[in-house]
Amino acid sequence: MFPLFHPHNIVLTKYLFFTGKGGVGKTSIACAMAVTLADSGKKVMLISTDPASNLQDVFNMELSGKGTPIQDMPNLVVANLDPLQAAAEYRESVVAPYRGKLPDTVIANMEEQLSGSCTVEIAAFNEFSKFITDKQAQKEYDYIIFDTAPTGHTLRMLQLPSAWTNFMSENTHGASCLGQLSGLEEHKSMYKQAVETLSDGAKTTLVLVSRPETAPLQEAERAAKELFELGIRNQSLIINGVMESWDDIISKDFFEKQQKALLNIPPTLQGLKTSYVPLRAYNVTGLHNVRSLLTTASYSMSGDELHFKHMKCLKDVVLDLVHSNKKVIFTMGKGGVGKTTIAAAVALGLHAKGKAVHLATTDPAVHLTYIIDENSGITMSHIDEQMELQRYQEEILSKARETMSADDLAYIEEDLRSPCTQEIAVFRAFAQIVEKADNEVVVIDTAPTGHTLLLLDSTLSYHREVQRTQGLIPDSVQKLLPRLRNADETEVLIVTLAETTPVYEALRLEEDLQRAGISAKWWIINSSLHQTGTTNKLLSTKAHNEIRWINKIDEHTSGHFAVIAWSADEMKGDRLLAI
Repeated sequence: MFPLFHPHNIVLTKYLFFTGKGGVGKTSIACAMAVTLADSGKKVMLISTDPASNLQDVFNMELSGKGTPIQDMPNLVVANLDPLQAAAEYRESVVAPYRGKLPDTVIANMEEQLSGSCTVEIAAFNEFSKFITDKQAQKEYDYIIFDTAPTGHTLRMLQLPSAWTNFMSENTHGASCLGQLSGLEEHKSMYKQAVETLSDGAKTTLVLVSRPETAPLQEAERAAKELFELGIRNQSLIINGVMESWDDIISKDFFEKQQKALLNIPPTLQGLKTSYVPLRAYNVTGLHNVRSLLTTASYSMSGDELHFKHMKCLKDVVLDLVHSNKKVIFTMGKGGVGKTTIAAAVALGLHAKGKAVHLATTDPAVHLTYIIDENSGITMSHIDEQMELQRYQEEILSKARETMSADDLAYIEEDLRSPCTQEIAVFRAFAQIVEKADNEVVVIDTAPTGHTLLLLDSTLSYHREVQRTQGLIPDSVQKLLPRLRNADETEVLIVTLAETTPVYEALRLEEDLQRAGISAKWWIINSSLHQTGTTNKLLSTKAHNEIRWINKIDEHTSGHFAVIAWSADEMKGDRLLAI
């Protein structure tokens, strides 16, 4: 369907950005690209700004943010930037001048505003902007490759005039990412040059990396559209992990499921120059595997063995939820791991045990009545994220228009498009649904992050002290925060895959919740090849390599996890009760 990807078969620009959902393989492909070009005699610098980066494992050596020459590869230098550390340092630089001058509740509010994903991304952009604008690096290297790229939201924020104003004292809507650019005036010209370089098709190519699956392809389309709107049109697409042949029923189903996703590739992506990388059985660590990724199949197994004999299934989790009498249950995880399906399965399982259940989803692609029969006895609702966001935006903007200039309003409008602002808007709808837990078990297929919860909490304290924006935080939200922290009543099920990036992202998600005082007892490993019994050489090798991550989760959760086998079947109706 598409040509095989290889760096020598495409037109290359000086700067190459790789971007995509977590776990699609952008780090692996960026590394393979860098090594292939370096092997051909080109001087290459590879820079990662991914918090989940495993570059040190890939190259089997300690790396830093300064740039480290790779042993036995004189043409390659790798910099592994830590955006979380950069964000922490940046947050302290902004907040430090106010310590001792403002009340503790105000300081807490400022710190939490600067603790979200938007701030991490701004800090990361600050770091790699130095490389984009470094004239010495431009002369020294033929190619500079970035593992991860800024989102459209961050780029739009950087281009707004009011982004360079300190809004900390002007913030009238409280719970947001507002202020993440405070104190960066001295970098304004550097950012401007970096954004211009990103938009220059003669200098920069943005490579979207996806998998041959519906959710990652939809995410890639959203990113492509956002970047097109900003004038970043020099885009290409790599579909990673394409299965090329099959020889048993599992591999046949796997192959056909991928082909169906590729036949229905989103319209925006159809116009991009697209190539693919074959599915590999091995983890991309060590120079040998990095070099092999684009050229050679290998079937080496890790040698790991399961640390236990009995593997729990989702029914075991449902029984625990029944016995512990949980009233509010969230399924949480990164996009594409199967949160909605598992939420539906849990809801049906609880209903089968005699519980009155209400199931709610925020997934616009899922119609619950398609998954669960409307006569199942479960009540259902759908939270329209876009509608809730628009309602919240208008509420905030109507108040802001009373006092703010057009430039300031433009910044507020962009800030209101940020990820955590959307979470807050949707959270208010969550709050109304969770009130149903007085009479039935409520199952919701996503939840606000710990950052959002802490932001709301610090905002409530802030508003109580300065007494402004009264009424913007509904009573249902104020009541919900303590309820979510009550482990006797609320359960968070963390959903992941038995792969490197999804596990590390799930660990960060759990840490985020713990910061907000919310515990997660159960993890669910979804779509496990290990459970399928496939005899296909490639898939069985991948299945064996899942063992390392299953053992890690077993140890981390003290055995409180369940595994669901990969299936080509559509999970709906009675099929949900079998997983």
